[in-house]
Amino acid sequence: MYVFSKYKAQYVANLKLALPVVLTQLGQILTQFADNLMVGRYGGDDPTPLAAVSFGGSVFFILFITAAGVALGLTPLVGELYAQGDRKRSALLLHNGIIFYTLLGIGTSVVQYLASPLLYHLGQPADVVDMALPYYRMLVYSMPFVMLFFAFKQFLEGVGNTKVEMFVTIVANLLNIGFNALFIYGNCGFPEMGAQGAGLGTLLARVLGAAMIAGYFCSRPDYRRYLDGFSLRNLSRPIVRRLLQMGLPISLQMFLESSAFVGTSIMIGWMGKEAMSANQIAITLGNCAFMIVLSIGAATTIRISHCYGARNVGELSLAAKASYHLVLAWNALAATGFILFRHAIPQLFTTNAEVIALTSELMFFVALYQLSDGIQNVSVGILRGIQDVRIIMPIAFVSYWLLNLPVGYLFGFTCGMGPSGLFLGYSFGLSAAAVLLILRIRRRVRSLYTA
Repeated sequence: MYVFSKYKAQYVANLKLALPVVLTQLGQILTQFADNLMVGRYGGDDPTPLAAVSFGGSVFFILFITAAGVALGLTPLVGELYAQGDRKRSALLLHNGIIFYTLLGIGTSVVQYLASPLLYHLGQPADVVDMALPYYRMLVYSMPFVMLFFAFKQFLEGVGNTKVEMFVTIVANLLNIGFNALFIYGNCGFPEMGAQGAGLGTLLARVLGAAMIAGYFCSRPDYRRYLDGFSLRNLSRPIVRRLLQMGLPISLQMFLESSAFVGTSIMIGWMGKEAMSANQIAITLGNCAFMIVLSIGAATTIRISHCYGARNVGELSLAAKASYHLVLAWNALAATGFILFRHAIPQLFTTNAEVIALTSELMFFVALYQLSDGIQNVSVGILRGIQDVRIIMPIAFVSYWLLNLPVGYLFGFTCGMGPSGLFLGYSFGLSAAAVLLILRIRRRVRSLYTA
């Protein structure tokens, strides 16, 4: 039986960590919302600019989220050492993270740039690809700075500091919106760049974000000591191997999940520009809700890693259940909002009547997968916290590649439901992931009690 007083302290502790991350994600939501709103308004009745941003961003996102997932492995490792008071090993993890993740960002940029010609072979309208390429390449150039930012961000999360990333991200995102106003429309004497201008704004904001968080670290004695003795010679094969052992399964899980969304977006692109634009608006709104879920998941990883480091299994179990309560409450609220306002929200992005009508239809299916999405994300956060990450990759493979994409194709094309059928595939994939992950967590927690 649920008793509020039993979980009250856990809600407070989880929200204390989550709220700064929520504000961070709200800043990112604002930027994504502004990007699409400004590009959509720039295009007016022409859906091509918004479709170009949708396509270019989707292709970029595949390797972006894969590389970022590797960096997420740093948080539980640092969290465990922080709970045990081991500052020396934490510093070595940070040194190796800075070097390795930045090199990974450079390598990812090279691969993404070389893959640019492939955009013409994914079945999208040629004029959309022509406009998407300059935008895509601007995002590609930002990868080393993104990964440097993640090295500091994930370390700070590991020691329980989520406020710095909040401040840096919000400032960077506000700058991004300002840059968009200059470069998309050509204000204040700058050239009118359209969709490419949105990419340039993102690039500059990410460079400044990395500089700000690194500057914070260097300016604060409590954190600067973790950088004492920093050198490229500190790159250690055993430590990098440990980072990969923790980060690679997380990365593969995120790749498999994101590829289901990207694959669906590409298939929707086969249905025309209007479908692409509607998909971009619906996914943007879905991401708005997901960013809050992501924040709760990140806070869950921090709480669980600290409990795991202290070997306090009772507290760990309560913290995990409290996160489920919080995310279910949020996703229920989000799903209700998407259904109630599904006709009004699309009109903020475009004046194209066909795009508005199709987006309204897709919003119902976005609402449908909200609860499953919240449960699976918090579940992944719990498994990260207890460093049980290998299992999440095969679960993701079954859920997203064997269920999500084939079921979406079946409903979308074979059954003739179009974009709505493809969106229905998300519900099958996310629900399967949620069930399988919960079963794994229950088994692991029982084993921790008996250990």
